[in-house]
Amino acid sequence: MQYPQFYSRKWLDEPVGIAPLATLRVVLGGMLLFSTLRFLLLGWVSDHYLLPRFHFKYFGFEWVPVLPPVGMYTVHILLALSSLCVMLGYRYRIAAILQFLLFTYTELIDLTYYLNHYYFVSIATAMLVFVPANRAFSADAWLRPEIRQTQVSRWCILIFKLQLGIVYFYAGLWKINYDWLVQALPLKIWVPANDQLPLIGKLMQWDWTPYLFSWFGMLYDVSIVFWLSWQRTRLAAYATVVFFHMVTGLMFQIGVFPLVMIGATLVFFSEEWHTRLWNWIWTLKRYFPFKVKNRSKAVISPIRPTSPIIFAALAVHFAFQILFPWRYLLYPGNIFWTEEGYRFCWRVMLMEKAGTATFFVKDGRTGREGEVWNGEFLNAHQEKQMAMQPDMILQYAHFLKHHYEQQGLQNASVRAEVYVTLNARPSHLLFDPNLDLTKLQDGWEHKTWLWKEQ
Repeated sequence: MQYPQFYSRKWLDEPVGIAPLATLRVVLGGMLLFSTLRFLLLGWVSDHYLLPRFHFKYFGFEWVPVLPPVGMYTVHILLALSSLCVMLGYRYRIAAILQFLLFTYTELIDLTYYLNHYYFVSIATAMLVFVPANRAFSADAWLRPEIRQTQVSRWCILIFKLQLGIVYFYAGLWKINYDWLVQALPLKIWVPANDQLPLIGKLMQWDWTPYLFSWFGMLYDVSIVFWLSWQRTRLAAYATVVFFHMVTGLMFQIGVFPLVMIGATLVFFSEEWHTRLWNWIWTLKRYFPFKVKNRSKAVISPIRPTSPIIFAALAVHFAFQILFPWRYLLYPGNIFWTEEGYRFCWRVMLMEKAGTATFFVKDGRTGREGEVWNGEFLNAHQEKQMAMQPDMILQYAHFLKHHYEQQGLQNASVRAEVYVTLNARPSHLLFDPNLDLTKLQDGWEHKTWLWKEQ
């Protein structure tokens, strides 16, 4: 028996049906369109970007600016339009590039709003740029029959499966810890607060429910991709995906992420299943108020061999995705307390953490010290996130020094009393409240100025 040469260039370039890729294009474009329109209608462009006087920056991306109001609204309108074009497959390549750049720009503006699913969407939209997802079931393929393809190289679909696999597996792997499995924390805090949910509300009152959810969540995350990949278990596994994300969507305020994951995991279904789906969609044309005609007979384009540069770029990307989450091992202490190596690692909803941060600014000339009202510079969500994340605390302290020196203070120093609680444990100081934070610089080094969790 001859086995396939997994991950050889020949195997990765083998032709497979294009239908799953077309479905994924519609799902990701449609979800981003919906999310952007929701963002606009809820007034979050103003709340997130225009009203705060200070924005927290990702390390290395301090140069990303906030545009004036007209610019920010234009960005989101263009993002909605480009997502619509991606969904329809119209002017696809330009639309996909714009969608990736505009969405990623909005996320880089302020570190406050980092979420794992935004990171996933940035990666997925970048991948869409490099795959021919418009060669079938799209406006481009209808307008230009010469570009139509019934097949694509295997890697075009495999990369999305692999990325989803990494997201799920790491999300489950990080749940294998004492708090999550033995103490059922933080679910022991979150679950009882959802006892008003329809149908399952009473279940949330039972003492063993947090433990059930903790163990099920871990086992689900580490194994779901394997069950989705096996034809015999795929349908049952997908029903679990729908149930899991619907429940988490009801319990937690996580936006459209459940819909994104429910839609994206359809890529694991066979090309025959997706082809039947598209054939069914095509039968709906009889309900259109106008006739939909094929412009001309399609000339099926051959699949071109993939450039070695693309394979090299994909190898670098996935090596990063697999290795970068382990950087936390380079730092001592509890990662949930210090948050060193926490972001971009697919750690999903693993802790209940809160803090209060009171800042004091002292004039170096007079020695007078005053308390800062954080609401003058930050919105409520910014203040909440800043009060428990050390790098954001440092950024804010440096901003306060610069701001008040512009107001006339000389050689200003900034200290802060920051109390943090983790998984309902008693709160205590994160660092020495007499420490001048403006003397510290953020970087990749271990933050030795943080006190250990008690």
